[in-house]
Amino acid sequence: MDFSLNDNQRAIRATIESICADFGDDYWLEKDRHGGFPHDFYAAIAAGGWLGICMPQEHGGAGLGVSDAAIMMQAISESGAGMSGASTVHMNIFGLQPVVVFGAEEQKKRMLPPIVRGEEKACFGVTEADAGLDTTRLKTRAERRGDRYILNGAKVWISTAQVAEKILILARTTAIEQCPKPTWGLSLFYTDLDRRYVEVREIEKMGRKAVDSNQLFIDGLPVPVADRIGEEGRGFEYILHGMNPERILIAAEALGLGRVALQRAVRYAGERVVFGRPIGQNQGIQHPLAESWMALEAAELMVRRAAWKYDRGEPCGADANAAKYLAAEAGFEACQRAMTTHGGYGYAREYHVERYLREIMIPRIAPVSPQLILSFIAEKALGLPKSY
Repeated sequence: MDFSLNDNQRAIRATIESICADFGDDYWLEKDRHGGFPHDFYAAIAAGGWLGICMPQEHGGAGLGVSDAAIMMQAISESGAGMSGASTVHMNIFGLQPVVVFGAEEQKKRMLPPIVRGEEKACFGVTEADAGLDTTRLKTRAERRGDRYILNGAKVWISTAQVAEKILILARTTAIEQCPKPTWGLSLFYTDLDRRYVEVREIEKMGRKAVDSNQLFIDGLPVPVADRIGEEGRGFEYILHGMNPERILIAAEALGLGRVALQRAVRYAGERVVFGRPIGQNQGIQHPLAESWMALEAAELMVRRAAWKYDRGEPCGADANAAKYLAAEAGFEACQRAMTTHGGYGYAREYHVERYLREIMIPRIAPVSPQLILSFIAEKALGLPKSY
């Protein structure tokens, strides 16, 4: 059992840290204040070929595993970029896995290289306001008309839709009442986000202002049959393939955010002198930070195990969900403790920890709630009756 990074993984981390060094605290503070997609950061990541870290080599990618991608995403977040930086490239790492696995060769050649080169951006259109986490209840419909489908419906919490040219979208092609199982009758498409037929309305939110979240209102969007991924009606099965790596990657991002928050807290505790001694000399400061260090270290082991299992093709659903839960909770505690360690200054934007606390809420509640993860673990790992 080897817990060390290999030479290639150490090189990945070092290279990503070098790229991120050009986008320091002031850059992300400005993005947090005024928003605007970080196109220059995205371009820097794309220039090194990192957008295709998990894409097949024959289509311009690096052909590496989720273990390597997790190291990359943790390094981005840990640089201080947090979720503002990680979410910029997150979709490219896991989002098109259904195309990689289930797409036709023609589709892979057409769809993957522009994403790898950074020439196109994609968003992920699954969530709907009325369906929530019950994906089988999606109301967006795709009606087949000759050589194309016509899509109508609405999506919500769609990241990067303000800047994306493409969308990976799940829609119902057969009414749920006509399907033997609720998971049947959903189809997956990767197509143009044609704004003549799609209104993209940004949602004002708590944090991560640099990466937009949106409501989409779809009215008669024409989608060529050639843009359907795999067979009609099997889309739910296809998106499941991307869920475990997504949970692993967002766990890695939460780890990075918790780590940078902890680093800032430790530094401040060592420098801040009150009553003639650094506050870090007090056990009331030391112990919570020590607890966070241990929690983050333990969560990282689960993240790495989940990624290792995924890359080996082993079942990893429980591991991936546990990694997401543990890393998000550990990251949240670290960010909260970093803010309280700073006292009143923790509330000031110039110290950055208040941004970390706002951004850590993203991996805590998305893409799946902690409560649903607990229910999943109870059922799948413990064998208890399904509760939802």
